[in-house]
Amino acid sequence: MGDTDLVDFAVDYARTKGAAYAEARYEQHFREAFILKNGVVDFVENSEDEGIGVRVLAGGSLGFSCTNTLTKAEVRGIVDGAVRTAKATKRKDPIVFAPEPAVTSNWSVPEGKKLVDVPVEDKIAAVQDIDKAVMGLKYKIPGRFYTTTCLRLVKYFANSEGSRIGSYSPRVRFHHYLTLLKGGDAEQSYRNYGWSGGWEALDAWKLEDRVLEEARTCMNGLEHGTKSPEGRMDLIVGPPVAGIMAHESCGHPTEADRVLGREASLAGKSFITPQSLGMKVGSEAVTVVDDPTVEHAIAYYLYDDEGVRARRRYLYKGGLVNELLQNRESASSFKTRSNGASRATNYDREPIPRMANTFVEPGSWTPEEMIEGVKHGIWMKTYMEWNIDDKRFNGKYVGREAYLIENGEVKGPVRKTVVELTTPMVWGSVDAVGNDLDLMEAGFCGKSDPTQSLDACLGGPSMRLRGVRLR
Repeated sequence: MGDTDLVDFAVDYARTKGAAYAEARYEQHFREAFILKNGVVDFVENSEDEGIGVRVLAGGSLGFSCTNTLTKAEVRGIVDGAVRTAKATKRKDPIVFAPEPAVTSNWSVPEGKKLVDVPVEDKIAAVQDIDKAVMGLKYKIPGRFYTTTCLRLVKYFANSEGSRIGSYSPRVRFHHYLTLLKGGDAEQSYRNYGWSGGWEALDAWKLEDRVLEEARTCMNGLEHGTKSPEGRMDLIVGPPVAGIMAHESCGHPTEADRVLGREASLAGKSFITPQSLGMKVGSEAVTVVDDPTVEHAIAYYLYDDEGVRARRRYLYKGGLVNELLQNRESASSFKTRSNGASRATNYDREPIPRMANTFVEPGSWTPEEMIEGVKHGIWMKTYMEWNIDDKRFNGKYVGREAYLIENGEVKGPVRKTVVELTTPMVWGSVDAVGNDLDLMEAGFCGKSDPTQSLDACLGGPSMRLRGVRLR
């Protein structure tokens, strides 16, 4: 019996055991990764993982089980376990799934250079060439750490409502740490890039140029950086900073399970309540979206792990809380429809409401136009640190590459700009959003227990914040 046959069998068998609803998801992960430390290969991984997860709704409760032993007898066993768990739970408030149509689809992400066709030796050589270019700058860089990961993800989903969805998603991730020294001072940089597609990612990112520019700006800060001014002033943030702000102070607090309190003891709460739709949280210039359908962004997908069609979600719209990230269970609680935000890390985890590619919707301003309108302020292009409380209300962001602005002109670099703002203060102070959308920046989004760490986009456009307090 093939893998897809086992998935279909699991769904059909669950119905015979009394499940009111059943779904099964096969996943196969081909992972290739390597680490370079100071130009030397430190680690190489080539692994494969596959299995089936089954979730059922029976007696008003959910049951979940999984296996990596792909036999009919084993699948029958995990279905029995999932149904037994659900029936034994006996919830006072029965779980109901919001209705969704049955879907039949088979989608894939195109690859310009197929990951499977590029030998790992060639991939390593490409990153070593970048490291050689960095060393050609003749800076003192005692720490150079590069991690590259290539993932080929195959899925097949089926449910008792008739959905049958297959998919293939290749992904490339690259991140680097650089430590530069000048005299007795040090500067460190960490950047992370993600791509849905093939090995053409390096060309699309213009990766060598990005890494070299990062090294140059680090050294510029070491040689010429002054203490960042404190007090109330204007702040322009670059795409990576806007991205982490959107992720932490919009994406997380609009996850419906947080809003319902179901993540409170795991990954945190939310300052948003079930009654907060329509609440003002920012200026009219602010619209923050979460969109899995952006081509080549790291968290691209067309259907989520409940078989729901993905779409752009308008989380904050015109400064107002507009919608939440929903799965079918939470959508029923809010008397709405799922918006395709249910994802799991692998077959051995249940799908829950998750972010994908979360970013501020771009505006019409160029960075130069925003700078021209600043009499006294800071241009924080990238960040080195962030912190936010478990309600996603009080946040702190520390600049890595930043510059002083005086009378509409960019002056010299400043170091360790610190901005501490509440979420409404961040978004309420935005008066201009750039047209320079950059979604190459990537990260990981963690929540749940057992922990689920998923790909997430952390890019965006530049933004201008008026009259914020820096320290």
